[in-house]
Amino acid sequence: MRLIILPVVAGCCFFFGFQSGNPTVLPPLLYQQPEANIAFEWAFGIFNKNSKNLLPVSITRDTALKTGDEMKMMVKLTKDCYVYVIYYDSKGEVNLLFPYSIRQFQSDYGVNKNYYIPKGRVWMKLDKSTGKEVFFLVASTDRLLNLEVKLGDYLSADPSERGKLAGDVVAEIRGLRKQYASFATIAEKPLTIGGNIRSTDSVEVTRRMDVADIAIQIEANNFYSKTFTIDHQ
Repeated sequence: MRLIILPVVAGCCFFFGFQSGNPTVLPPLLYQQPEANIAFEWAFGIFNKNSKNLLPVSITRDTALKTGDEMKMMVKLTKDCYVYVIYYDSKGEVNLLFPYSIRQFQSDYGVNKNYYIPKGRVWMKLDKSTGKEVFFLVASTDRLLNLEVKLGDYLSADPSERGKLAGDVVAEIRGLRKQYASFATIAEKPLTIGGNIRSTDSVEVTRRMDVADIAIQIEANNFYSKTFTIDHQ
C-alpha cells in the first residue's frame, strides 16, 4: 500500500505548493564527475621545413602540411591504460605506430615512460605523395582485441589483399567511436614545463628539442579517441 500512497502524497504536496505561489524548491542533484581511468600525456609536433621555431608546433586539430615537413609524437602513460596510434596514409595503407608492435603490451609497456613515435631522435618526414594523411589516437581501459586482430590480419596479409583489410581497420576504429560515444573526455590540458629555452640560430639544434615539451595531459573515462587529418600538399 505504501507504494501507491507515497507518490500520490508527494504529487499533492507539489501541486498545492505550486498553486499557493510558494513552490518547494528542491536542492539540485549533485553531479559527480566520473574519475578518469584513462590518463596519458600526448604530444604531436611538427617542424615546417623552413621553420626556425625553437619548439615544434603542436598539432591539436586537422591541418595542412607540405612535402618536407617533419612530424613526431610522444605517449607517456600516467595511469594503466592501452593507447594505440594508427596511421592511414594517402595510398590507403595502414601502419601501427604505437605500440611499436602488439607484443609490446606484454613487455616494454608501463607508466611514466616517454614513448617516442618514431623511436629516438628520428622525425617522420612527409614525402612527395600528397593527399590525406590520417592519424587515429585511441585509448581504452582494456585492450581492443578486435582492433588488434584486424591490424594483425592487415600486417600479415599479402600486399595485393591489403586494400580491403585497411578499410576494415578504419571501420573498426569508427565503430568503436560510435560504440563508446557516451563516454566523454574529462580533460585535455597543457602541461606546465619548468625552465627556459634559450634562442639559437641553428635550425638543426632546434630540431633536437624534445617534443615532450609540448605535451598535453589527456584524461577520459573508459574510452578516448581523436582523429588528426593532415592535408598533405
